[in-house]
Amino acid sequence: MSVTELEPLFEARPLPVPPSLLGESPFWHPIEAALYWCDIPGKRLHRWHPASGAHREWAFDCEPGSAAPVLGGGLLLAMRDGLWHFDPATGERRLLAKPPYDPAHERFNDGKADPQGRFWVGTIYEPREPALAALYRWSGSQLQRMAGDVTVSNGLAWSSDGRTMYWSDTKTHRIDLLDFDPAEGSVSNRRPFLQFPVKQPGLPLEAYGGRPDGAAVDSEGAYWSAMFEGQRLLRIAPDGRVLREVRLPVRCATMACFGDADLKTLYITTAREKRPADELAAQPWAGLVLRMRVDVPGLPVNFALG
Repeated sequence: MSVTELEPLFEARPLPVPPSLLGESPFWHPIEAALYWCDIPGKRLHRWHPASGAHREWAFDCEPGSAAPVLGGGLLLAMRDGLWHFDPATGERRLLAKPPYDPAHERFNDGKADPQGRFWVGTIYEPREPALAALYRWSGSQLQRMAGDVTVSNGLAWSSDGRTMYWSDTKTHRIDLLDFDPAEGSVSNRRPFLQFPVKQPGLPLEAYGGRPDGAAVDSEGAYWSAMFEGQRLLRIAPDGRVLREVRLPVRCATMACFGDADLKTLYITTAREKRPADELAAQPWAGLVLRMRVDVPGLPVNFALG
C-alpha cells in the first residue's frame, strides 16, 4: 500500500526522520522540547526537535535498551554493557554500573525513572527459556535486583498517584500490577492485571491481538499499551477495562510516550527488523516514529537521579 493510500485510513502519521530497525523507549524532554528514542539493534540513539525539524543520532558499539533524562543534565542509557551517563553535547559516556548479567545472553531492555528519580530497568533473556530475566533499580549509587521470573521485561509505568507499578512480560502476554512504596522505592504484591491470548501456531496475524510491549500512563490514570504484532494501541482503565483501541498503519508498535508542550501528542515507536518482505511493502511506515493528537494529556517524563 502506498503512503498516499495509507494517510486517510489512520490517525497516526510518521515523523520526517529515518526508520529504525527496532525503535524503543521514546520520551519527551521538556527542557529541550525534543523527542528522544532508541534503535536497539541499530545501536543508535535519536533526537528530533519539532520546532526546527532537526534530527540527530548517536551511534554506539552495543545496543541501547532504554534511556531517560537525568537531573542536572545528560541522559541515563541502559545498554547491553551496563548503565551509563551520556552527554549528548559531547558524546561522552561514563559508566555508572556494570551489567548484572552475562551480556552474551542477556541485555537491558525497557527502563524508566520512578517519580522520585530512581531508574527501574528490566532485562531480556535472549534464549527465552527459562525465565531468567529480572527487574533492577538504580538509586543513583547502587544497582539492585528487585524482581524476577520474567523473560522479556517491558511495560514499566506508574499510576497517576505513584502507588502502583505496571510491569509486563511480553513473552507471556501478561501485564502485572505491583504495589509501589514511593518513600522506600520497594515493590510488593505482584499480581496479574491483564492476560492476553498467546499467539497460536498457524494463526494469521490479522486474527492475533498482539502482545504487550512498552507503555505510558495519561493524566486520567489510563495505561496505554503498545501491542506488538497486533497493529494497535490499547488505552486501558485502572480496573482493566479497554477504553479505546487505536488501529495503526504498522504491524509492530513498540512503545508510546506523551509529548509536546501540552503532552497531548502521542509519539509511537515501531519496528521493521525481521519482518516479512510483503508486510514491509504493504506497510512503508514500519520502523518510523508515528504521532497522533489525543484529548487527554499524558504524565510528564520522570527525570532520573545522576
